[in-house]
Amino acid sequence: MKKIVLTGGGTAGHVTPNLALVDTLRNNGFTVVYIGTRKGIEFELVKRTSIPMHCISAGKLRRYLDFKNVTDVVNIMLGFLQSFFLLLKINPDVVFSKGGFVSCPVVWAAWLLRKPVVIHESDMTPGLANKLSLPFAKKICFSFPETEMHLAQSKRVLTGIPIRKELFRGDASEGGRLCGFTDNKPVVMIIGGSQGSQVVNTAIRESLGILLDEFNVCHLCGKGNLVDDRAGYKQFEYVNEELPHLFAMADVIVSRSGATTLFELLALRKPSLLIPLASNASRGDQILNAESFEKQGYSKVLHQVDLSSEALISALSATFNDRSKMIDAMNRSNITDGIDAVVSEIKSVVK
Repeated sequence: MKKIVLTGGGTAGHVTPNLALVDTLRNNGFTVVYIGTRKGIEFELVKRTSIPMHCISAGKLRRYLDFKNVTDVVNIMLGFLQSFFLLLKINPDVVFSKGGFVSCPVVWAAWLLRKPVVIHESDMTPGLANKLSLPFAKKICFSFPETEMHLAQSKRVLTGIPIRKELFRGDASEGGRLCGFTDNKPVVMIIGGSQGSQVVNTAIRESLGILLDEFNVCHLCGKGNLVDDRAGYKQFEYVNEELPHLFAMADVIVSRSGATTLFELLALRKPSLLIPLASNASRGDQILNAESFEKQGYSKVLHQVDLSSEALISALSATFNDRSKMIDAMNRSNITDGIDAVVSEIKSVVK
């Protein structure tokens, strides 16, 4: 049996594509092991599976002056030493990195031990963690066609993002039951990311008086962000097994624009209104992701700086009215589920 180490963490978008690969990797003769952190969301997500997990220290490198840069460098160095000895013990045939700062020490240690590395970049432009890892990779998989200009031609492969197969097994009627919706109104589903979004949550709740006249609203609001439910308005802090059913039920999605979520919506053919993180709260990758999807006709975009109850209601109405055009555009896409393409690249670097 061949062995593969998966790594990536910090956000669900750095973990769920890894987990989506597991069944296909096992069917191709790989034993799967995960390396992450105990504090990251990867610990909770991997713990629900049968995948053996090892935890290392990790630190975040910042582009600005901060005392934490000093302590985090120490954590990164410790994580590198832990990764080196873990990989010596596990002796994998290949390492696959989905990004996040936990992945850097693992990738560097793999390179030093002459273990082949495959990296996946979800966003339009590589994040800092992947930038620090790219020189050590044999192959770099990516999702947006525009990303190729940022990657070495000899390494880059357009694969799309691995999509969890269970998302395609949703039952719309079960989603309606979970939400308690009993009428035939169309459903708007709001996804604020794994931690929720206070800005989006506030705008949605300020708009409910008008939205509920036309729609049922299913709101994934993040941990600790629940308020009272009302008729036609159902909230969840976080969902797991329920998610496929909620997606199947939804007619339109309101979402941030993390790449993993976007390609899940594309694969499921779900029209969306995207509200990307503002550039002062991120490196601007969500804005680029959202603009790419809007350009391709899959989504509409409402920038956070323009977000208000009135703007949200107007943009959501326009999205709902144009949903058939968006579905047609998504049906013309040849990038959906990247599992087979990514596994093929992994197999290509294994001796």
